Amino acid sequence: MKGCQIYYKKIMVSITVRNGRARFVMAARDLLSPVIFAITENLTAVTTFYFMKKLFGTDGIRGEAGIFPLDEKTIELIGNSLARQLTEKLGRSPRFVTGRDTRKSGAWIEQAFCKGANAAQADCESAAVITTPGVAFLTKKYNFDAGIVISASHNPYQDNGIKIFLPNGKKIDESVEREIEKDIFQNLNSQAANLNFDSVGLSEIDVRADNYRGIYINYLAEDFKKLDLNNYKIVMDCANGAACQLAPELFRRFGAEVVAINDAPNGVNINENCGSLHLENLQEEVLKQKADFGVAFDGDADRSLFVDEKGNLVDGDAVLWIMANHLQANGRLNNQTVVATVMSNIGLEIALNSKEITLRRTAVGDKYVLAELLKTDSAIGGEQSGHIIFPFHGLVGDGMLTALFLLEAIRAKDATFSAMTDGFVQFPQILINVKVREKLPFEAVSEISKAAREIEDQLGEQGRLLLRYSGTENLARVMIEGENQAAIETQAHHLAEIIRRNLG
Repeated sequence: MKGCQIYYKKIMVSITVRNGRARFVMAARDLLSPVIFAITENLTAVTTFYFMKKLFGTDGIRGEAGIFPLDEKTIELIGNSLARQLTEKLGRSPRFVTGRDTRKSGAWIEQAFCKGANAAQADCESAAVITTPGVAFLTKKYNFDAGIVISASHNPYQDNGIKIFLPNGKKIDESVEREIEKDIFQNLNSQAANLNFDSVGLSEIDVRADNYRGIYINYLAEDFKKLDLNNYKIVMDCANGAACQLAPELFRRFGAEVVAINDAPNGVNINENCGSLHLENLQEEVLKQKADFGVAFDGDADRSLFVDEKGNLVDGDAVLWIMANHLQANGRLNNQTVVATVMSNIGLEIALNSKEITLRRTAVGDKYVLAELLKTDSAIGGEQSGHIIFPFHGLVGDGMLTALFLLEAIRAKDATFSAMTDGFVQFPQILINVKVREKLPFEAVSEISKAAREIEDQLGEQGRLLLRYSGTENLARVMIEGENQAAIETQAHHLAEIIRRNLG
């Protein structure tokens, strides 16, 4: 058998030749389809092609649980590959800590990962159900070589994912991701794909998990010792996710009256009409309870969105505005700079400019925000979706931490939540997601590029059009901001239909 690798349009094609029958195998992000093809040249051997596309997106590997690349065997390969790479780098067996959200697939995915890692002599400890930032914290505190999060964040329960943190809070390097992908694709049809990982993985009950969760909660509480929430009422939407066991306990420690909703996970109700993507229930409950503050987490609680006492949404842009003012007033806003993404509302930029604060924009994704924060030594950055990073505290977004910082700012000013957003006016904005079968460059599709140019001309300097693909799903995102809501809705739906017709 002979083999080689070539690259075509950034897709690695692994070719093996052996006598026998011909097979053609293409693996996309969530598809592995064998297709018989005819050999048209003078070849008497069978050729197998592996079109190796990226499996890691902006937030790790994500897809439907049980289907490639989140089938059991591939997950074992991921754990095995990471363990082997770190063993080679460290010169010893690596130590991993794992954690998951409340999806019913989480436990077996965690077991499969650790089974593969154990086969490469890695040691795995589990924090069981815990938030993503909780895993990142434990990785650093206990000098684990990597923290493994089993979660698909805000996605429905059928999906899951794997994201990997280093002890410094950053995600693994892309070079490591590429090596893991390479190992996966090279093993798709080889004998190695039938490796029997006999190691035990994780025991069903890990007695250390409760201890780890308690240490994480104590860490958050300790950093806000002066925060007094007595006579303060909070409604908390836990999204039936990882925050359910942690968030209510944490905020009650400060004296708050906590009303928790969507805090009874059953494996299939995570993010189901609740959490940070469905704020209508939280808004209704805040008004019903006459609460001072409402917070909604996503499935793994690495981000949060808020509702003020009047039932108004307070998104990530508004949080950046409130916290920028608070940090500036306390002399802690390094370089008078805030980092956000291209999705942040133009109203945030205008408001910050009025305070002589610079807004620096990045591509969408917390890793890009973090990179810019570190590059500019800035104190705060985040996304409109509620993913906020305070690098002086940690390098991973934490929904519970963001809520604590926000409450600290509110209590320091002795103001209502709604008063904290004064001075920030959001421009009308619309965001439409369009399912696509492929992610061609928009400029490469003439009808799409023409329509986009026409809309940009119509918007002029009083608006903004942003076209981008999701980093984790097969979606095109159409975002338009402008002065007139009806006008931008018409423009966005028109462009979305053109994208659907060409790429859907």
